[in-house]
Amino acid sequence: MSNEALFEIGLEELPARFISSAENQLREKTKEWLEANRLPFTWITVYSTPRRLAVYIEGLPEKQPDTEEKAKGPAEKIAVNENGEWSKAAIGFSKGQGKTPEDIYFEEVNGTSYAHIDKYIKGEETETILQDYKNVILSLAFPKNMRWGNHSLKFIRPIRWLVALFESTIIPLEIEGVSAGKTTRGHRFLGKTVTIERPSQYVSALYEQFVAVDRNERKADIQRQLEQLQQEKNWNIHEDEELLWEVTDLVEYPTVFSGSFDQSFLKVPDEVLITSMKEHQRYFPVHREEDLLPYFVGVRNGNGEHIDNVAKGNEKVLRARLSDAEFFYEEDLKVSIEQRLEKLGKIVYQEELGTLAEKVSRNEDIALIISDKLAISDSDRANVQRAARISKFDLVTQMVDEFTDLQGIMGEKYARIFGENDDVAVAIREQYLPKQAGGAVPETVTGAVLSLADKLDTIVGAIAVGNLPSGSQDPYGLRRQALGVLKIIEERGFDINITELLDRTVSYYGEKAVGTAAETELRANVHEFFNARTAYLLKKEDVESDVVEAVLAEGSGNYPLTKEKAHLLSGKRHEDGFRAVQEAFGRTLNMADKAEGAEVDKALFEKEEELRLYEKHEEVKEAFFKQLEEREINASLRTLSELAEPIHSFFDNIMVMAEDERVRMNRLALLKNVADTLYVFADFNAIQWKQQN
Repeated sequence: MSNEALFEIGLEELPARFISSAENQLREKTKEWLEANRLPFTWITVYSTPRRLAVYIEGLPEKQPDTEEKAKGPAEKIAVNENGEWSKAAIGFSKGQGKTPEDIYFEEVNGTSYAHIDKYIKGEETETILQDYKNVILSLAFPKNMRWGNHSLKFIRPIRWLVALFESTIIPLEIEGVSAGKTTRGHRFLGKTVTIERPSQYVSALYEQFVAVDRNERKADIQRQLEQLQQEKNWNIHEDEELLWEVTDLVEYPTVFSGSFDQSFLKVPDEVLITSMKEHQRYFPVHREEDLLPYFVGVRNGNGEHIDNVAKGNEKVLRARLSDAEFFYEEDLKVSIEQRLEKLGKIVYQEELGTLAEKVSRNEDIALIISDKLAISDSDRANVQRAARISKFDLVTQMVDEFTDLQGIMGEKYARIFGENDDVAVAIREQYLPKQAGGAVPETVTGAVLSLADKLDTIVGAIAVGNLPSGSQDPYGLRRQALGVLKIIEERGFDINITELLDRTVSYYGEKAVGTAAETELRANVHEFFNARTAYLLKKEDVESDVVEAVLAEGSGNYPLTKEKAHLLSGKRHEDGFRAVQEAFGRTLNMADKAEGAEVDKALFEKEEELRLYEKHEEVKEAFFKQLEEREINASLRTLSELAEPIHSFFDNIMVMAEDERVRMNRLALLKNVADTLYVFADFNAIQWKQQN
């Protein structure tokens, strides 16, 4: 017979940002718990509102299925002593299975005879097992927990009621003095308490009490109401997915309403008004085509009664918010950029790294280093220098102090107002791009260079003072910043070697004596950190770990080229025809480690194979580096592969470790020269070559 169960945890209001995670945890932990307890089921549905988390389980049996198991014990030579009697190990094994030694029989496993016992396990009643579901509830993890009253339990919010039903039977369950029953609570203001007679009645019973427990249904309901309002008013209500989920998790019974604000506020930049509406009030802004209109849309936690009064109350609150924003904007325009820059010297960026003014100075220097490496035009270089110099001025404006998400955005707007050119103004905003994985990168050269400089200084500076990320801890977002560097270089098509750029940045830190780490230690830590981020990106593209190790042997290098090399070698792993090439390269790399220098004297060659390898390498090297420079990756590997035959011939006909020391060192030097060229492409020894069957 198929049965159903329901568990509901009634709480004080949950923070909206935790609800999605709580739902996912409840679903997964319930599934794992049922499977661990051998309770089959057909479906698990999880519900949530700001005041409750619930799980509805369908298709449960009356009891666990009966099972028969074969338990494996000690080997026969341990289970039976030399007198043919049962040993203590055998007696203990049988006792542990609830049996006697007479129940033991022997079976071979991989050629060895082991003691076995068959045991029959009678299934326990489902109702009894469900009493332990309390452990699932208490296993839910949240970023922040609290205690309440005199209780010792830490949980996201105080537990106020519990529902626990198996069919129509209450499951005896208690947490911190709250006993489970059949009674749940409706909407805080519109609903009443209600008795749930059976789990299947849960959704409909609560909806009658103005609680829509299905999170997806609440969201869909809000979307339907927004669409209806758009059609009625001829508005464009931008569907912000993040805001939509947030308001979904703030209400139990959603009703959409609209209000207006004074048109005079529209002189304030749109971004300020929108941020004020969304961040402070959770309102949806209203547009007609591209123009922001003096209206807003909110979502009420309740029905449509007295909705006009609700709109007026929200209009009053928003008016105060927008008045503040208008005041901040007008006051900011009274202070010049140069006056703002003076304030940066009084604000600590990080204690060991100085003030914001010092951060800006380093950004400017690093931006010019990048500009030189990219060989950008003089006009672009001038824009980069100016943008870097004023890049953080908006951080000391009243607007950004109030709305931190507007950093860069207000910088661009104020820069335009104060007469900066377009490239400089846009770069102030673009320095923070990309903001997340998959986000847009700077579109201007000035913005891209400034963004690279800002991120490199942040990363190297943090590592210089010992703030390397560890485990899941990355308080300064260094991993995201490093991924941003790689993404900008790739998408902008910049011909720049990251390894060399990191070395130059580290040297700059050494010249400025910034940070506590020794320069050699800092360089090693920075390269290791960036290699790990590069490896992360390559593995996300299904490049095998050994190939990643191979292409990163000399550092991240020119990332787009490194990425192409990785994908090419990933494919070559499956080609039987490349095996001979790999073996030749591997022999060379192994022997090159024994070399003490790289000077080759042709006069010391004793055999034709030495001269042939030398001349072929000189020929190949010139073509190889030219092809790499022109980003012809396939061609460059084909060119390198021409060395395979003369390498094999060299090893087949020459004793590298000759008795004559000068000859021996000369041969090793020749191999080292070849190896140095090979390493530019990859460490071929790191790759585990696969051959097709």
